[in-house]
Amino acid sequence: MTTDNEGRPGEFGPPVPPGTTRDTSPGPARPSPLRRLLRNRTVLAATAAGLVGVLLGAGTVAWRTDTLPLLKPDPCWDSLRDSSVSALFGDRRLEVDEQALRRDPSTASLSYGQCRITSFKGEEARRQAVVRVHSLDGLYGNDGRRWPAEFLSSRMVALGDGLPGMVSASRAWLALPQSCVGRPGLSEGATVVDVALGEHDFDTQSEYDGENRDAMTRVVVDAANGVIRELGCTGTYRAPEELPALPEWEKVRPDAFCGVKGLELPAAYRKSLELNRLGGEGGAARTCDSGRDGYRGIRMSTVVDPAVAEVYSLELRKGGARVKGTKGGGMIGPTRAVYRLSCQTGPVVMVVEDIDLLRSDVNFVRDLLPAYVEAESERIGCGPVKVTPAAS
Repeated sequence: MTTDNEGRPGEFGPPVPPGTTRDTSPGPARPSPLRRLLRNRTVLAATAAGLVGVLLGAGTVAWRTDTLPLLKPDPCWDSLRDSSVSALFGDRRLEVDEQALRRDPSTASLSYGQCRITSFKGEEARRQAVVRVHSLDGLYGNDGRRWPAEFLSSRMVALGDGLPGMVSASRAWLALPQSCVGRPGLSEGATVVDVALGEHDFDTQSEYDGENRDAMTRVVVDAANGVIRELGCTGTYRAPEELPALPEWEKVRPDAFCGVKGLELPAAYRKSLELNRLGGEGGAARTCDSGRDGYRGIRMSTVVDPAVAEVYSLELRKGGARVKGTKGGGMIGPTRAVYRLSCQTGPVVMVVEDIDLLRSDVNFVRDLLPAYVEAESERIGCGPVKVTPAAS
């Protein structure tokens, strides 16, 4: 059971077959009849053309039909409410590029479509957000690198309150219920709505990060609910009332590296790894970045959501030298090691990455993976585990 943004209960359900109805009372609030009518682009265009004639006859010129009163649906599949849009973009002029939500039936595409919102001050573009709807790919490895770097990063916090997603000041994602989109296919992960605001690699803290995090939360929840409705399903997510504080950089504890009791950072790496930032506690993934002087050097992640962990499937099949363990197994490559642990709660994937390609200590992933898996498995209650390092 989940609740909508107004606090009313509503169960998620699959699309309603043609010719049938589903009693959703007292379920989520639906758009008004006028709003639903205006979501039909043909009706919108015809109505706009008629209203243009009326305005012209009255001596008024309408330059753009998408600015006509009462005729503008909410951005991104009529999902983003005015308050959510204003929180992220202020009161600037917006341009919205929106794709219809449908998979390409003739390909193996996992994308349903995307929506791009750009705000302008005069004629100058000031801020842009991209909302995507897609299933995570582990079969071909398309999501194995960039998606975790952006959406499972140490900047993220869990949305909580039963929401399967995470948020930061510039990224947010929320998984759609399987009752709506179906169970994932082979090496296919969760179907997610994700929101990207600006460049991810610009890793500088700002006094506005808290406000942006809250705005991104409202946008991703609104967008997910709009997608659920657009796909013909029932039920809505409810926005969280309170979020954890955004993670900050802290001094490394060598005897409990990245906050993992029993994980000791080898002396050879202590000079280059002086600070760490830990995010995602209690969510789909717990991620720690570590480095010095504002530069990230390594990343270690524990992904406990099996549907999200599928993004690493390709590397677990052929990502390097094989690593064996008493519970599960994995692969070690030159810059990334991935281990799938068999836990009583389901499969858990642990990842150790060297993200600074200029580092001279190139054996970090090989040196840290066994100790990380063994200590981390104890922390999450899946131990004990013994990992055999790969042959050099």
